[in-house]
Amino acid sequence: MLWALVAGAMVAGFVQGLSGFAFGLVAMSIWAWFLPPQIAAMMSLFGALTGQVIGAFTVRRGFEWPLLWPFLAGGLIGVPLGVWAVPLLDVQLLKAGLGALLATWCPVMLFAARLPAVRWGGRLADGVIGSAGGFMGGVGGFAGAVPTLWCALRQFPKDRQRTVVQNFNLSVLAMAFAGNVAGGNITREMLPLFALVAPAVLLPSILGSRLYIGISEQTFRRIVLTLLTFSGVALLASSVPALLAR
Repeated sequence: MLWALVAGAMVAGFVQGLSGFAFGLVAMSIWAWFLPPQIAAMMSLFGALTGQVIGAFTVRRGFEWPLLWPFLAGGLIGVPLGVWAVPLLDVQLLKAGLGALLATWCPVMLFAARLPAVRWGGRLADGVIGSAGGFMGGVGGFAGAVPTLWCALRQFPKDRQRTVVQNFNLSVLAMAFAGNVAGGNITREMLPLFALVAPAVLLPSILGSRLYIGISEQTFRRIVLTLLTFSGVALLASSVPALLAR
């Protein structure tokens, strides 16, 4: 279990450093096979937060308050709901639903580069997306998947997308971690596992951040959509057998 924990943190740390998100999705695709669901969810949350703190120092892409505030306002609503739902939630069903969304829609976007950008919804839609990301962050560190997909649908340039996702993730994951500590979902028995995850994330996250700086807009879009697709497949692979076995 400990080797799986470290390996998952290293792979997910590199992916998050490169893309600005996806720690939870990548880590859970490995940890779901070895760790109890609630422990895996809290490790995912802690690792994602650690990676975002590192990213704040290694990849700075500005802070556009008029662009960010609807996402952050929605996140403030979604995080408490996600934290409250952790003990009650059917984690396997949630993973299957998110996995199905990512595994079906992202390939369409990947192979249909000329799809028109989403222009409707404005700040209200951004707030709804922020609420969904906040809820997923409160559940287990999956804060970035829905906002990243939304930014891709809107065809934001890579630095603007990084501005949204990085700042949103850092804020939401910090709130989610504090909420889970206050709610008792994070226990003392988890502290030694946190001590393994933090250093495992450090170097891979820095390497991924360095690679991000040198890639083009088109390459970045392909990387993000490919990661989202594989993350969806991995979530389905880990959740569907558990649901069918019931």
